Parts: sequence; C-alpha cells; structure tokens
Amino acid sequence: MLFEEMDFEGKDKEITLNKQKLLSRIEDTIKSDTRVELREKVYKLKSDVSKFNPDKDGLWNIFTSRELVKINQKYLFDEFKQIVASHSLERSIYYLKRLCKGIANVRTNKVNDLNLNQWKEYDDILTDSLWILKKRDSSGVHNSVYWGNFIPQIPQQLMKRYTKKGEWVLDTFAGCGTTLIEAQRLGRNSIGIELQEDVVAIANGNISFESNPHNTFNKVFHGDSCTVDYEAVLQKAEVKKVQLLIMHPPYFDIIKFSDDSRDLSNAKDVDNFLQKMNMIVSKASQVLDKGRYFALVIGDKYTKGEWIPLGFLTMQEVLKSAFTLKSIIVKNFEETFGKRNQKELWRYRALVGGFYIFKHEYIFLFKKK
Repeated sequence: MLFEEMDFEGKDKEITLNKQKLLSRIEDTIKSDTRVELREKVYKLKSDVSKFNPDKDGLWNIFTSRELVKINQKYLFDEFKQIVASHSLERSIYYLKRLCKGIANVRTNKVNDLNLNQWKEYDDILTDSLWILKKRDSSGVHNSVYWGNFIPQIPQQLMKRYTKKGEWVLDTFAGCGTTLIEAQRLGRNSIGIELQEDVVAIANGNISFESNPHNTFNKVFHGDSCTVDYEAVLQKAEVKKVQLLIMHPPYFDIIKFSDDSRDLSNAKDVDNFLQKMNMIVSKASQVLDKGRYFALVIGDKYTKGEWIPLGFLTMQEVLKSAFTLKSIIVKNFEETFGKRNQKELWRYRALVGGFYIFKHEYIFLFKKK
C-alpha cells in the first residue's frame, strides 16, 4: 500500500494495549533493513491496533497480560504518520526508538502525572501565556447562571499541569463549585470555601449531581476566607496540606455578590480590598505544600474615567508572602454575563469615553518558596 493511501487519522480517545506485545512489534520494526520493509511493518501495526478485538499477536489481548499501556490513539497514529513520512531509514528508526522509549518508560515530575516521554500526546494542555478560549464548557452541571464564576477550562488546565490524581486542591472563593466539579472529573480531591450559605448549598448540590468515578472528596464549606481556620477545615477532610491553591476573588466592586460587609465586593476601597486579599493569601498559603503552585485569577476595573490595574496590584500583595511569580497568563473572553447582547452599546461607550473594552483577565501563577 502506498503511504498516501494509508489513513493515519486517529481518534482523540484513550486505548489500552498489551504493552509487551506493542513494544515487541515496534522493536521488530526497528530492525528493518529498508524503508519499504519498515513502512510495511508500520502499516500492519497501525491496522492491527485499529482492530477492537483480540488478534493473533495479542495487541488487544489485554485480559491475559499483567502489563498494559494506555495511550491516546491520535497521538499514536500521528507518530506512525511521522515515521513513515520520514525521508530516510535512519530518521524513521530514530522516531521508532523515541516512541518505544515513551511507551516503555514513564517520566513524570513532582507536580503532575504527565509522561514527559510522550509529551506530544498532551496537545490539549496550553503552554502559551495567551489563552484564547472560544466558549465556556457547559457540560454536565456547569452553567453561567451565577455571575462572576470563571470558566471551567481554567481550573481544568491548572489541575492537569500542577497536580497528580488523588492530590488536594483548595479554592478559597468556591462560588457554585466550578473548581470542585473539575477536580471530581479529573480524580483530584478538593475543598472550597464560600461566604454565602445559599451558594454553598447550590455548589454542593451541583457536585453531588456530577458523577464521581474516582471516588474523591469534593466539598464546599461555609466560611469567610479572611478569617476561617484553614487547618480546621482541612481536618474535616482528614488532610493536613493541599497541593494546589486557586483563588478567583471578586474584582473589587464590579459585581456585588451580596450585602455582607465581609464580602470583598463590598470592600471600602481598593486599599481595603488589597488588605483583605493579603490576609487571605497569608492564611491559605500556610496549608499549601512547599514547592507547589498557587493560581490567582483576576481582572482589572475601570472607574471614574481611570483604569485601575487591580490584577497587578493584587499580584504585588501576593509577592509579599513566600511566593515566586512563575507566569502571567492573559485569558481572552468574548463576553461577560453583564455585557451579553450589549456589544454595540459598549462599543459606543468606548468611543465616547476614550477607553478600551475589557476582553481579558489575568491568571497569575506563583510557586511557594
């Protein structure tokens, strides 16, 4: 079969194969004497992997094997495509050896489960400092009814990069439970703090309606993030430390979330808001493991004809604690709940007022010293 006739378009799904059989087939392909022989073996291997039933070589015969490998089909087929498209036998063999190494050996780091020997598999994980997200994830119980909740893709990305399965995540502004829902889906344990009791009930209701295939602990507790005893809250979950800290506070008074004077959206002024954020960061950071990450999601505000760099002012407050700034991510969003169906009005206001319309917010990423 000609290379051009071979379909290497794999599906973005995880498949389970007999690890030793797969490695044996790849190693046999590496021994090829010519490009033609090598290509034929890759074609045959791709064809066998595509079959969803046991074959004579046992690639799908996973029930009798103690060693299995879970691998993304699209990633695997992309590797096959690159191998057969190479212009020399030596280069094809190089790619085969790299694939073999990625399957045989798992290389991770201290803060996630990603196999760095298969780094090309994770094309869904963002590594640029500009995140352009088309629309919020509304799957399952996720919704945008609650003003100010952030899009699920943000905690999802953060947990994939900075936690392992079974580790603990703390969200000090839990809202309706967006972070905790994503944690439950990804097999992470999570704890949320929320000031409004009625919102706590909504959040825990949402979490309970979401399936929990990994049997993890995910619960929002009622409390004021400024004064709550974080160690006592963690004790309720029988844990002492968390491995990721996430905060998505109110952007000062842009949205009034309640009439509670403790609510950051009711802070007296920007300085008072920053003082409270300093208190929250100082207290919550005590239950974050050393060397682990803290993500602050926040935007700026515009008042009385002046742009207030609330994000960077809050960032400076965080840096007064034991944190190192690792990244500043700019996340683009097309519309907010408050500006929905008012694009023309806001464009007119911008032209009249001489300002630019907010279409971004920041994700400040810190590492605990």
